[in-house]
Amino acid sequence: MSTQPARGLGPGVRAALSLEYPMSVAVYDKYEDAQKAVDYLSDHEFPVQNLMIVGTDLKQLERVTGRITRGRVLAGGALSGAWLGGFVAMIFALFDTKGASLASFVTTILFGAVFGLVWAFIGYRLTGGARDFTSVTQVVATRYEVLAEHRVVTPAREMLAKLDPYAAARQQVREAQEAEAAQQAQAAGQEPTPGA
Repeated sequence: MSTQPARGLGPGVRAALSLEYPMSVAVYDKYEDAQKAVDYLSDHEFPVQNLMIVGTDLKQLERVTGRITRGRVLAGGALSGAWLGGFVAMIFALFDTKGASLASFVTTILFGAVFGLVWAFIGYRLTGGARDFTSVTQVVATRYEVLAEHRVVTPAREMLAKLDPYAAARQQVREAQEAEAAQQAQAAGQEPTPGA
């Protein structure tokens, strides 16, 4: 793990997101399990300010939620334009010294709807049907690693071994496999692959 300071972050944030010589305490497949481990350590008066949960092996998920049709685009554009027209009509009503009429209010909303409809149609035509679906995206981690500063890593591992002895054994096996893979890669003259 790199201990290089994160670029683009202020010094206070960088300090809060860094540990002195971080070492792995445990690796979990779910964030909830990593959170449970840190909570367990906190409940047993461990200095949790020396810990960090790091999501690794990031992947982007995209859940397709529906089709985009011409009618749907036009209806959305008209609705957005009508909202904008209503907002503009209310601003005009606030500053109109003669008193706003219902006809001018409705007319402004209609102009907004037409404007939104035309703008949405132009945008839809420019895409050429390249992306005719809606979706929700999220970046998630595949693994969650609890890191600790080097001076407290051994007590943290010992305490977590009491929480789940099988998880501690799996962690030791995983570390041994990673060390063996690194040695084999080094012997073959290659760069070690993390998580191999």
